[in-house]
Amino acid sequence: MLRAGELIRHALAEIFQRGETNDPELDKFMTSVVEVQLSPDLKIATAYVRTLLFGKEEALLEALNRNRKYIRGLISPKLQMKFTPEVRFRIDSSLDYANKIDEILHRPEVQQDLKKE
Repeated sequence: MLRAGELIRHALAEIFQRGETNDPELDKFMTSVVEVQLSPDLKIATAYVRTLLFGKEEALLEALNRNRKYIRGLISPKLQMKFTPEVRFRIDSSLDYANKIDEILHRPEVQQDLKKE
């Protein structure tokens, strides 16, 4: 599952980098694919994506879902798999979570507790 997820991630990243989607709106988002998780039966791939444009996550998700079947057709020849899984897109929130934890750790009351030995 991990190997297949990485193959799909690389294929998606290549498609977005080269602008192969033929959708000018989707190409302007500068999409990066953070991770691809596959279901145990390898039929559904969930791609976690981010955009470099602040506040455009929902527009990116809408554009990706609109072009989902076309993108699946683009990744199919790049994979050496019996069948191409259905691709579902989700916004990656791991960096937001990490920033939140970092912010909590830098609060004065937490710093005071961390400095005690």
